[in-house]
Amino acid sequence: MTGWLTVLLLLVPTAGCLFTLLLPERWATLMGVITTATVLADTVAVIALFHLSGKIQFQVDKPWIPELGSRFHLGLDGISLPLIVLTALLTFLCTAYLMPRASRPERPRAFVALVLLMEVGTLGTFIALDLLLFFVAFELVLVPMYSLIAGWGGSRRRPAANQFILYTLLGSGFLLVGILIVAVQTGTLDMVALTAGSGMNRTVQIIAFLAMAIGFAVKTPMWPLHSWLPDAHTQAPTVGSVLLAGVLLKMGTYGFVRVALPILPDGARLWAPWLGTFAVIGIIYAALACLAQRDLKRLIAFSSVGHMGFVLLGIASLTPIGLNAALFANIAHGLITGLLFFLVGGISQRYHSTELDRLGGGLLAKAPRLGSLLVFASVASLGLPGLAGFWGEMLALQAAFQPAAGLSRGLYLVLMATAGIGAVLTAGYFLAMLHRVAQGPVGPLWRAVRISDVSGREWLAWTPLIAGVVLLGVWPATLLTVSAPAVRAVLGLG
Repeated sequence: MTGWLTVLLLLVPTAGCLFTLLLPERWATLMGVITTATVLADTVAVIALFHLSGKIQFQVDKPWIPELGSRFHLGLDGISLPLIVLTALLTFLCTAYLMPRASRPERPRAFVALVLLMEVGTLGTFIALDLLLFFVAFELVLVPMYSLIAGWGGSRRRPAANQFILYTLLGSGFLLVGILIVAVQTGTLDMVALTAGSGMNRTVQIIAFLAMAIGFAVKTPMWPLHSWLPDAHTQAPTVGSVLLAGVLLKMGTYGFVRVALPILPDGARLWAPWLGTFAVIGIIYAALACLAQRDLKRLIAFSSVGHMGFVLLGIASLTPIGLNAALFANIAHGLITGLLFFLVGGISQRYHSTELDRLGGGLLAKAPRLGSLLVFASVASLGLPGLAGFWGEMLALQAAFQPAAGLSRGLYLVLMATAGIGAVLTAGYFLAMLHRVAQGPVGPLWRAVRISDVSGREWLAWTPLIAGVVLLGVWPATLLTVSAPAVRAVLGLG
């Protein structure tokens, strides 16, 4: 009887998207806020009725495309629920951020409709329990994100948008091949039935896992399939960057945990060491790239590659600790990096640039609240104990210390040590950025210019993210108790 709450997660933003296109431009942002607030209220109702267990809840299972054996099968558990809440929260905050006239984009009706369409796709990805339905939702987000970058991005928005769509479509092709292999071999697209036991032989699982892994790795993004991300982040509007980092990147790692690992366990065991190796290379590469950046927004973009590397390292351990670490780090990254891109957007509005040389120093002196928030978000991102960023990375390293049986412990110890070096480098580039931007004397360009501090509407948009970072940092069990039973069920541990 509670399945209607799951349907509403798709129905409300779809209806809101259509109504927005029919409204005058001046009412578009208000319609976006009302729609996303309704979706957020729906997620609160889901939380209130959710039971801490490894079972799929709030299910809806109806015929969809009988000729293909595909069903409109929806549901959620402790793996998907935190991501649903994160998506609903960030989308609501983004639409609220657009309400004041100063932040309203050109052509707000089309902009808000695209944001709502993206919410349909992301929520659909996290609640789909049919592989074909999952693929459709997974792909749906590409069009609105491409349009946001190409239509409202920076001076080089077209090349960045084209690179984004080409990379992600390439990954989608591999993902579709993997899904088709599974469907042909098993005769079903139902993810619940496939998780219980697919019956595929080892060779087929190895091939199917590789195809799916490439598709998910592009969206994550995993080194060396990451090169679309920095340009997309740098050129995207603030809201686009927040949703790209906070929600879209999580779809790839969710796909690993929800689809690839439980359905193709033999393939996962073979490819896990490679997955962990590429993840750690990405951690080191991203840290070194961040040290060389001259643009604040591009620096934050490259940092996402490193943070998602820790998520992949946790997944590659194939242990309950590792998967819980990955899911925790996903949520922490969404909150922290979403806040960072909001802050960078605020800095760009005030300074009309994100180039480090042009910004100069002294942000704490010119706008002490804005500077303090930048310091807070940066130390949270580098993994300061007591804030959300610490737990995901620490648990991922612990999982690498003792990987699943059958995996080379020697290799994973090397991966753990190398990732630890990456964590130190992460602290280095964030501290260097803060020294260059927040501290020191005010840059010569800005000494006689008044820079406004954090406004009331910015506090309203950013405070929930700050509270979430602190809450999960002080009380990580808030999230771990939700995901742990579902993780054990996915790994077949009861």
